[in-house]
Amino acid sequence: MNLDFNEEQKLIQETTRLFARTELEQISTSLDNESDRAALIANMQKLAALGYMGINIKEEYGGADAGAIAFSLAMTEIAKVCAPTAVTVSINNLVCEIIQAIGTEEQKKKYISKICSGEWSAGIFGVTGNCAEASDICATAAQEDDHYILNGSKSITYAPNACVFIVWAVTDNTVPLSQGVSCFLIEACTPGLHIDRRGGQVRPNTSMTNQLILTHCRVPQSALLGKLNQGFNTSVTQLAGGRIGIGSLGLGIGLAAMMKATWYANERSKYDQSQTFQTMLEHLDASHAELEAARFLLMNAAYHKEQGRPFAKVAAMARMYAVKSANLACKNALQMLERYGFTKDTSNKPPVRTPTINADDDEIQRLIVSWDILQGLAV
Repeated sequence: MNLDFNEEQKLIQETTRLFARTELEQISTSLDNESDRAALIANMQKLAALGYMGINIKEEYGGADAGAIAFSLAMTEIAKVCAPTAVTVSINNLVCEIIQAIGTEEQKKKYISKICSGEWSAGIFGVTGNCAEASDICATAAQEDDHYILNGSKSITYAPNACVFIVWAVTDNTVPLSQGVSCFLIEACTPGLHIDRRGGQVRPNTSMTNQLILTHCRVPQSALLGKLNQGFNTSVTQLAGGRIGIGSLGLGIGLAAMMKATWYANERSKYDQSQTFQTMLEHLDASHAELEAARFLLMNAAYHKEQGRPFAKVAAMARMYAVKSANLACKNALQMLERYGFTKDTSNKPPVRTPTINADDDEIQRLIVSWDILQGLAV
């Protein structure tokens, strides 16, 4: 693996950094206000015009085809300034990748190009982790003539003006869930689809956790994404790419926290040479080292993906380590900033819980890694 970025990757990183500072930073601290929703959507369209909604998507479907490494670099730079925007961009890319991987040619041309171009500002997927515990809490899809009728609800990370949803639903309840779940592409205007935004988490006008409610939602057979009853395999294989995005998001948040803490430490070092302050500086150094290690893990996972190698394990490790490092970095940064860290003057402190809320938890990552290790030992 070559740790030097090529010219295209460097350009994407620099362009993203400039865009984030000039276009996103000015609204990142006020996205809770309803008046900023239009500004957010406008910025999403600008990101689409620059190719960020399909960084790793083939050009024939409207993507930039820049690769997984460029995607990781872009997510890190956006997350340094506005984590909710980075979540939306990451999910959009994942939705496009899933459709590109298992969709029909008709589905690829119909949906991917609209998301990549910004005509549709967002694509969302709904998959509930606790569905694996009991089939009666899963969404269901019953075949009726040449249509499917979907009922149930899903936890989703919702973005303004989301236009298409990838939904996992039980299509055969006579077999284990791993053999009876299918994927569906459902447009937001479909009768019977409703977004319950009450009790949303994170931020109300950006990316937040809401309920996607399906009540006798009727979709044609052409809405089936991939093969019937193969949805579990899709979630295992295709969602791994999202871990690179969430891990990169965590890295960006951690780096932003360290930038703020480093600035404060530099100012304070002019007059404070106490042992307590020196101990804080040691925490600062340790956090930088942790984040650098996370960066290498993410680059390794992205490289494996670009080379067409199995990357589920390395992506899980990278995501787990990056989010853990980000949490530690923000904790150390706020400890250094002391009471100053919680004032309105630093209201743009990174929302470190964002990558934790918007992805499966560490237990899932550990399960993926340990299972891969056990499989290797069994060979």
